[in-house]
Amino acid sequence: MIVVLRQIQQIYADKWVELEAIDKKYNVVEVRLGFPPKKRYKLLSGRDEVNTLIVETQWPSMANLESTYEKALADPEYQVLFYGSSSIIKSIHWELYSVLP
Repeated sequence: MIVVLRQIQQIYADKWVELEAIDKKYNVVEVRLGFPPKKRYKLLSGRDEVNTLIVETQWPSMANLESTYEKALADPEYQVLFYGSSSIIKSIHWELYSVLP
């Protein structure tokens, strides 16, 4: 079953430049770890606050998503990025969607 992981992130208002810099580093590490390509959206209008970033990835299966994140969370380079982004990302929550035919 194909799944879409959707991350809804609240970015500190003055941290968008830093976000772009760290995201470039994330891209390199995520490619190495086998993450699928991601799509990123900045909210223009909606129910969330203006400084909202949506990051979506489509995974071939839930098992693939889980095993890739297990590998990532054990990777020292990924850990540095993940924990280092707390000064940029105010909050984050994740949603999982199944893709309908």
